[in-house]
Amino acid sequence: MKFMNIGLGNWISCDKVTAIISPESAPIKRLVQEARDSGTIIDSTYGRRTKAVIVMTTGQVVLSSVLPDTIINKVQKST
Repeated sequence: MKFMNIGLGNWISCDKVTAIISPESAPIKRLVQEARDSGTIIDSTYGRRTKAVIVMTTGQVVLSSVLPDTIINKVQKST
């Protein structure tokens, strides 16, 4: 099982990631709000601005304060 660093000492399983996306578009903002309302959100930003939204195969949505490109580059360098 491989893990990816999503910033600020937080790690998630690479096997469970469906998408890593930017949070600026309206559909993604709705997705985040729906996850917040249903209790399936994991906020790992520690109060910082959300720069990446990670959708998991489990239906959970993870918020990160690291850019999607940075997360992907870290994963690619470690393989």
